[in-house]
This record gives sequence, structure tokens and C-alpha cells, in this order.
Amino acid sequence: MSRTDRASRVIAAPPATVYGALLDRESLEAWLPPDGMRGRVERWDPRPGGGFRMILTYLDSTDSPGKTSEATDVVDVGFADLVPPECVVQRAVFEADDPSYAGTMTMTWRLAAVGDGTEVTVTATDVPPGIGQADHEAGIASSLANLAWYVEAAS
Repeated sequence: MSRTDRASRVIAAPPATVYGALLDRESLEAWLPPDGMRGRVERWDPRPGGGFRMILTYLDSTDSPGKTSEATDVVDVGFADLVPPECVVQRAVFEADDPSYAGTMTMTWRLAAVGDGTEVTVTATDVPPGIGQADHEAGIASSLANLAWYVEAAS
């Protein structure tokens, strides 16, 4: 059964600024990892058909064992569609031996101008069943909070 997780947030920055942070390697490393993790991009090709590979490392893996190893989640992300400055569609595949993390999850980042900012809505479809819904939505919300902090501090 397919599952969809969502989160959204209004960010005090124009859509073009937010979109730029979605497609900049150093920016992604700074804001994408949710609280309790750090990230490193190994491969970077920001175009439709391109993508990136990110290693997410848990700062404390005691209560959150990783999908790939005890302390890491490795994810290969492809850019399925890029519509500046409105939408980024990613296809994410986790490296994991556990079949409950198998499959391709689609992450759609929609940006809409609102007042003096941008409403960012993230919709994840075909979420692997090994990823708990509440934890996933909290992780997306954490990444959105990090994105807000990152782009608002630069503005």
C-alpha cells in the first residue's frame, strides 16, 4: 500500500532564493539533514536526470539505528523534474539490506509565493513502510525549519 507524508512551512524569503537552496550542494548539506543528523553530498549533478548521493550520519544512533549501517542512512536522489522557481521533484532510494526500506520514494517540493515569503510544501509518496510516518513527517518538518533558518539568515 502506498503512503503519502506531508509537511509545509512559510519561509520569509522569495521563491527564487528558496529554490536556489534546493539546488546548491553546500546549501543542501547545511539544511537538509534533520535535527540529530549531519549530511555530506558525495555526488552532485543538479539537472533533470541528474541527482546526488547523500550520506546522513546520526549524531547519536542509540535510539535511531540507521538504514544503511548502525549510524548512517545513504540515499541516492535523482532529479525527476525541475521547474524554477516553483517545484523540485526528487526520486529517493535508500541503501538498505532491510526490504522494508526498499523502493523509490518521490519527494515533491512545491514553492508558492505568499505575502513576503514562500510557502514550501513537501509531499513524499510511495514512502517505504520501514519509515515511520510520524518520524518521517517530523524529519521533513525539521528539514523545513533548517531551510527557513538557512535562507532567512542569508537574506
